[in-house]
Amino acid sequence: MNPQRYLRTFDILNLLISQKQGLKLTEIKQALNLPVSSVHNALQTMVSADVVSVDEDLRYTLGPRTVALALRTVQSLDLRSLARRHLQDLAKDIGDDVYLGLRLGKRVIYADRILGTRRISLDIRLGEPLYLHSTATGKLFAAFDDKLASQALADKLPRLTPTTITDKKELEREYERIREAGYSKSQEESSTGIVGYALPVHDAAGSLAAAVHVSVLATRATKAHERQLLIAGRHCAEMIEKAMGHVREGSPAKPERTRRSSSD
Repeated sequence: MNPQRYLRTFDILNLLISQKQGLKLTEIKQALNLPVSSVHNALQTMVSADVVSVDEDLRYTLGPRTVALALRTVQSLDLRSLARRHLQDLAKDIGDDVYLGLRLGKRVIYADRILGTRRISLDIRLGEPLYLHSTATGKLFAAFDDKLASQALADKLPRLTPTTITDKKELEREYERIREAGYSKSQEESSTGIVGYALPVHDAAGSLAAAVHVSVLATRATKAHERQLLIAGRHCAEMIEKAMGHVREGSPAKPERTRRSSSD
């Protein structure tokens, strides 16, 4: 697609954001100084994708898909802000790199990173999709959501390291182990020399909203360090949950598994 068409879409959305009552085709054309045909074609495409809505008076407003994306973005940014201090405390306490994992639609990403005192030469870019079969955070989200699990099991399982799980039956068993344990572990499955841990963070409704992920050098991933990390990681997750309005009762709760509906 012509890059100008992408820019035109954002120009239209930016214009509609400030006009709650909506705008007509001619008003959008005049504001953007574009040909009527170009604006009309762009609007028709956007309406068909629910990015923009049009009423009986032919006024265009933001569509449900745009509103939903905006809300998810705001929620993600709010969660990142709420979690940061607790992630910093965790990184300082255990000395390892700490990440905030989030799910955006069909993707699982790292939204924030706090470097520990033990520097790891590992370049993980924030916002890049994570593997659902090899990363601790990806496996955690997939284990508690049937849609993500089905997505992972339907795709090819690339072997990233000698220990990457590439057998789909074994991956199903791994998801079951994660559900039983209440946390996920990647034993050099995504990057050689790195052991990853992911612990669930629940929102006020008790749903899995995020993950506290810790990357540890394999040479220091001893049983003793793992116990310390899991205790500190669970405390970090609880602090983030409290900031989100969720309070655990008794022992740490396991995330409720999200199942596929019959309409999926």
